[in-house]
Amino acid sequence: MRSTLVRALTAPVIAVLTMVSLPATSGAATGPPARCGELAERAIPADALGLPTSGGRVTGTKTVPATGTGSQTIGEYCQVDAELFPVDPEAPNIEMRVALPAEWNGKAMMFGGGGYDGAIPSLTDNVPFGDADEGVPLARGFAVFASDSGHQLAPNDWNHAGAFAMNDEALRNFASEALKKTRDAAMFLIDELYGTQPRRSYFAGASSGGREALAVAQRWPRDFDGVISGAPAWNAATLDLWFGHMTQILQRPGAFLSREKQQLIYNRVMQRCDGDDGVRDGVISDEAGCDFDPKVLRCASGEDRDPTCLSDPQIKAVRDLSSPVEWGYKLASGERGYPGTPFLSGADLSIPGLGIGSRAPAHPLDFTAAFAALFWDQWAKYFITRDPDFDGLKLDPLTPGKWKKRISELTALQDINNPDLTEFTKAGGKLLLVHGTADPTVSHRSTADYYQRVRATMGARATSKFLRMYAIPGMGHGGPAAFTASWDSLSAIQRWSEKGIAPHEPVVSDLNPAASGRTRPLCEYPEWPRYNGLGDPDRAENFTCVRS
Repeated sequence: MRSTLVRALTAPVIAVLTMVSLPATSGAATGPPARCGELAERAIPADALGLPTSGGRVTGTKTVPATGTGSQTIGEYCQVDAELFPVDPEAPNIEMRVALPAEWNGKAMMFGGGGYDGAIPSLTDNVPFGDADEGVPLARGFAVFASDSGHQLAPNDWNHAGAFAMNDEALRNFASEALKKTRDAAMFLIDELYGTQPRRSYFAGASSGGREALAVAQRWPRDFDGVISGAPAWNAATLDLWFGHMTQILQRPGAFLSREKQQLIYNRVMQRCDGDDGVRDGVISDEAGCDFDPKVLRCASGEDRDPTCLSDPQIKAVRDLSSPVEWGYKLASGERGYPGTPFLSGADLSIPGLGIGSRAPAHPLDFTAAFAALFWDQWAKYFITRDPDFDGLKLDPLTPGKWKKRISELTALQDINNPDLTEFTKAGGKLLLVHGTADPTVSHRSTADYYQRVRATMGARATSKFLRMYAIPGMGHGGPAAFTASWDSLSAIQRWSEKGIAPHEPVVSDLNPAASGRTRPLCEYPEWPRYNGLGDPDRAENFTCVRS
């Protein structure tokens, strides 16, 4: 999905379709571009931020001319670069950027990052599942901002992607605190240019950015009116433990599956389960109902003889990769395990950069190895042991020995798992959770787990007033997938937040060129789309959302 570890979880799951957008200039306020230079070298006072810093300053401003045509037009805007200073002089700054449009719609949008962060997301990008035909947030007149989460990484330097975690303040910033500091600094700068605060503020992110989206809803519930969380790595430390568990599985003697065998499994899963929704279209809609048993691919002797069958160690490996795991020891966050990745029900082990790679995990690590191994090795080195020479591939999260206490501490810091969103709802907040059922990196089962916890804590009726979860069949973690989802989540969250109109029978499109614009109903979890048996199977109106 990306060529670096920093970006590997960044690609919010490509963008989207069908709802009528709100006018970009509704209630517009004009900030003269000529005033952009007035913000140069502007100090950002520490008392303007809700968490401790040493203040900050604007490091650069420039007026960016209008580009694009039609709905793709991004009008002239003032780009403001700034840095926020840490309390600990040894910690890195938070680098941030704000785009302040000349034709402002009176609203703000904060973007989340991805992976281990370390770079400022592009402010001209779209939200997860955002419909480019309706314009990205900046094109719609939003003041848009984001940060690097409090540390800077050189491009392609995945070998040191987690090194910032050697510093406590940098680690806390990454875990969530940079979100609050960045948001408050952006509000200060918006007020400085326009003379007023935004009347509405939104947050959007996917993967690690999806975790950040849930962090703002849980920890600063009055800061954002609406939140879009795509493929959220909400239980970040627990997910890291899962990556470590995956790494251990793939290192077992004879367990690793070649590219040919990875594809073999995917093809046979599709052969077994595609069609259970009434149409063979390359998408498994009823992921939970897919019961493929890899034992049918067993080599006659149980030994690894050729690419057309699986050895006994490989069968056990793919089963374990797809199954829940319990850690067997207490974690401070309260998490007990991870629900597994749907490799036997639609997720593709062979997705470049996000699958299990083309070789078993071994040093030196690069992107021919599993993404899980890359991510885990950084976490073990810099978060757990804080020893850059430590070999993370040798640490088993099921038996961490002397590192158990440190792992537990990290879960309390990184797992964003509070299901009580009462304060968020009291403030009028709305939340969209969106996840692909074929995600090979962050399991949609984990997102479903959090969603069910919210319902259990707050009640189904109360939850329905502010939260929707959509699990999209065939969609991965961004990039290539059986279904590349496209839905105008930005208009949906605005309509719900500003007009009280909840999403009703939304439709999602497939951006894959070969799909010719096919559409499906966007079913609210745990429902999935079943073909009615009549009409064009590429049209959403010929499907009904059902439960298994």
